[in-house]
Amino acid sequence: MDTTRRFGKYRVEREVLDEQRLEEVTQRKTYSDTHLSLTEQLKDSLRCTIPKLKHSVVNSLPVLYWLPKYSLWDYGMPDLISGISVGIMHLPQGLAYALLASVPAVFGLYSSLYPALIYFFFGTSRHISIGTFTVLSIMVGSVTERLAPDTDFLISNGTNITAEVDITSRDLYRVQVAAATTVLGGLIQVALGLVKFGFVGTYLSEPLVRAYTTAAAAHAVVAQLKYIFGVSPTRFNGPLSLVYTLKDVCFLLPHTHLPTLVVSAVSMVFLIAAKELNSFLSPKLPVPIPVELITIVAGTLISTYTHLNSNYTISVVGEIPSGLSPPSVPDVSLFGEVIGDAFALAMVGYAISISLGKTFALKHGYKVDSNQELVALGLSNAAGGFFQCFSVCASMSRSLIQETTGGKTQMAGVASALIVVVTILKLGPLFQELPKAVLAVIVFVNLKGMFKQHSDIVTLWKSSKIDLVVWLVTWVSTLLLNLDLGLAASIIFALLTVIFRTQLPTYSVLGNVPGTELYVDIETHREAREIPGVTIFRSSATVYFANADLYLEALKEKSGLDISKMIIYKRRQEAKQRRREKRAERRAKRQAKRERRAQKAADKLSAAPVFSVEEEAGCWRDRGVDEDVRDKEEPGWTERENGTVFVIPTTPRTPDGPCRWEYLKGGEPDCTSLGWMSELQDGDTTTLGSSSEDTLSHDLERVSLGSLGKWTWDIHSIIIDLSTANFIDTVAIKTMKNIFQDFSEIDVDIYMAGCQASVVEQLERGGFFSESITKRRLYASVHDAVLYCLNHRGATSLPRYEPSVDTYSSTRF
Repeated sequence: MDTTRRFGKYRVEREVLDEQRLEEVTQRKTYSDTHLSLTEQLKDSLRCTIPKLKHSVVNSLPVLYWLPKYSLWDYGMPDLISGISVGIMHLPQGLAYALLASVPAVFGLYSSLYPALIYFFFGTSRHISIGTFTVLSIMVGSVTERLAPDTDFLISNGTNITAEVDITSRDLYRVQVAAATTVLGGLIQVALGLVKFGFVGTYLSEPLVRAYTTAAAAHAVVAQLKYIFGVSPTRFNGPLSLVYTLKDVCFLLPHTHLPTLVVSAVSMVFLIAAKELNSFLSPKLPVPIPVELITIVAGTLISTYTHLNSNYTISVVGEIPSGLSPPSVPDVSLFGEVIGDAFALAMVGYAISISLGKTFALKHGYKVDSNQELVALGLSNAAGGFFQCFSVCASMSRSLIQETTGGKTQMAGVASALIVVVTILKLGPLFQELPKAVLAVIVFVNLKGMFKQHSDIVTLWKSSKIDLVVWLVTWVSTLLLNLDLGLAASIIFALLTVIFRTQLPTYSVLGNVPGTELYVDIETHREAREIPGVTIFRSSATVYFANADLYLEALKEKSGLDISKMIIYKRRQEAKQRRREKRAERRAKRQAKRERRAQKAADKLSAAPVFSVEEEAGCWRDRGVDEDVRDKEEPGWTERENGTVFVIPTTPRTPDGPCRWEYLKGGEPDCTSLGWMSELQDGDTTTLGSSSEDTLSHDLERVSLGSLGKWTWDIHSIIIDLSTANFIDTVAIKTMKNIFQDFSEIDVDIYMAGCQASVVEQLERGGFFSESITKRRLYASVHDAVLYCLNHRGATSLPRYEPSVDTYSSTRF
């Protein structure tokens, strides 16, 4: 079929392409041509070549790709300055976040060293800083304190139990718990990365992650209150633990340790003022002022020379051993108890790292591999766990410092690790007198950015109510159910919103924009014109098992055709027609019998005219019965002519199939409901052999069966726009088959348009196409399908439609 369109003085001709013709023109391979057997795919994947091996090695070790091209002249100094700046930030944050993880401070420094070195070899992001992070430290702390509470390490003296806790034993066991959780979480990340599950982080949407980190900041604040006020609240676990802990802290406020509170207040005032000054001077400074490091150094010096621990019993960091600890195998027996927490740590850490990595990659024009990032982060955690590190990920504050101070490559991470190594080997013991209150204040002040995320509520209220609900549910569930259960509940709710959106999509009927080949929703676009006889139906979501029934119901509603009732009514009328044919056959037999009897009687009269009373009585009896039946079967039509729906077959019944029905509608509107028609008796419809010219009223109009749904002009074609579908499952395929079969029974043609190649292949695999449903029912675009419908049906039932001032002419090819 060719269509011609005029553009001024030019004529442009093109074919109207259905799917079958599209394959012929473009020579597109079908599913059977491209499908490889499982054996062939396995052989191809196992086939080893030199280029393939080189590509695999470089992908597994990205450092082999960029390090040989590293320019010391161009990148050396910027990476060194950036690494020193980030390394200085590692020191206070490593010490402070170790308190959140409930392990000795030196293990925070270990966590800032080993993972950064591992990421150097396997990571693909040039700007993120791997190390300790607030949210993960809190999550690790909830695990360590749950499995190693203080009550399990009370020092006993005979039969009496004192209030003292064996801190050394408790801390050693907590380190084992943290290391086991970290190793297991890292192994989960590596496994997911190797099977190409990097996309799993996309299930943690930005509103969910921001709400989760905001709620985690509240957990961090409550966890630091005991260090700020110098109290010892009871440790609670499980749901509502945050509420119970905060309640216990409030009850203990009258017992606040005043020297600790003074240290906390002075440190907080100094740190906030220094940060504000740093923000004010940052445009004029090449590198930001390390205010956290200055606070730690000042606090350590004051505590050392004033003997705060011995004179005022202010809690300090304690012993920090110098030197690196040897690796050790984690306690595998703990894996079963921490697997849920390890999975949560793996997901949250990856979501934060990949979001930061992609942000910087987009800004600086390079690519970050999601799967390789998952492997790199997993190896950093798994290897770090053997060195007693706790879970790490990219830090927002340190990554920003690394990027703004001119960092170019992962060499900045190596420079920062060197600063941490020097601190562990030589400077660690100098921080033994640092008050824990100072570290708690550093954590508290650094959470300011997370608390600012509460402004997301206003932004989401204006942009997306559903995302706002996800944010609020995540925030509330994380606060009340704790970090692990809160994350699980948040992910489940976010997935439910996706299902909810796909189950309640927007269904629309499309119309043509005059002068174009565009088809838009006629309810939202005033210029769109509905095409006579053609309904174009589109759903804003893909069709699959969860919304297939809703899709069918929406199609019925938008087309105005209640297909179920119409088919039931048609089958009733067909059954009545079959009964009439049987009665007509019986009447014909009786008539033939009467004729034979009459012929016999005539023969007898001609032979011997003898009058027989019995035969005459039998004839009168047959004649009376025949007239009684006729009176019952053919009542007076004039009594019902204005309110009757007459059903007549326009084509005779053939052995191959039923006849084609047409319906005649009476002029009285009160008698045109489908429910009234279904209650008509056999005598309320005419038969093929009866004459209705004297009984039909003059205002009867011929309408097709499609008119029974909405009593308007004919709908002869329905075009289903599947351009929004990115997949189709077996349930949806069955639904589409039913649509084709049901509407064909009422003489309405169904066409599909805009199918993606992958959807067509899925239709092929699902056995959708058959002799009755061929690929000629699929069209490349809605416009092609419309042109075919108008030329296929328009010549017999409708005038040629011109959707614009331009001329469309179609001929069959």
